[in-house]
Amino acid sequence: IKEFVKNYLGKGRISKVYIEYTPVGEKVIIRTSKPGLIIGRGGEKIDSLTFVLKKRFKFENPHIEIQEIKNPYLDSQVVADEIAINLENLGSLKFKTIAYRILKQIVDAGALGVEITLSGRLPSERAKTWRFKKGDLKKVGDSSKVVDKAKAVAQTKSGTVGILVSILRPDVKIHDIINLNPISSPAENE
Repeated sequence: IKEFVKNYLGKGRISKVYIEYTPVGEKVIIRTSKPGLIIGRGGEKIDSLTFVLKKRFKFENPHIEIQEIKNPYLDSQVVADEIAINLENLGSLKFKTIAYRILKQIVDAGALGVEITLSGRLPSERAKTWRFKKGDLKKVGDSSKVVDKAKAVAQTKSGTVGILVSILRPDVKIHDIINLNPISSPAENE
């Protein structure tokens, strides 16, 4: 159902889809950075999606809720879809320009660490993996569970390109970090 909703509304518009079952009916929560494109003029896209969910998936009373993402550059799925769309539109030869531009926008948004991995036949006939990273990114242990990861696929003229984006947001709590400068009490400062 989640894959169908993402494909139905279009690539690059939806970050995540949650489905909650309530006593009144089913609640479909869609997280997006572009709520106007999802809702449509006068709510026509929401009405058609509700009708399709009733008929195809046998939902009794689907209720669709839209949640707006305030900072889209801190959401890994939105970033991965944007890279895929840019690769499809501009071509795979400009992949370094696209990756470095988006990497800078993510870091400027306040991310503690980011890694973008592009794999496929990007500059030549042989498939290769390119990694672009900046900042601190946890890869193993309990701290790696707070890293936001997403995948996307771009269909270019030279072939399929896989995109993997990992972002460590500024608001996450990392248990490994130890503060060596404890906050002193006001009595010590006098």
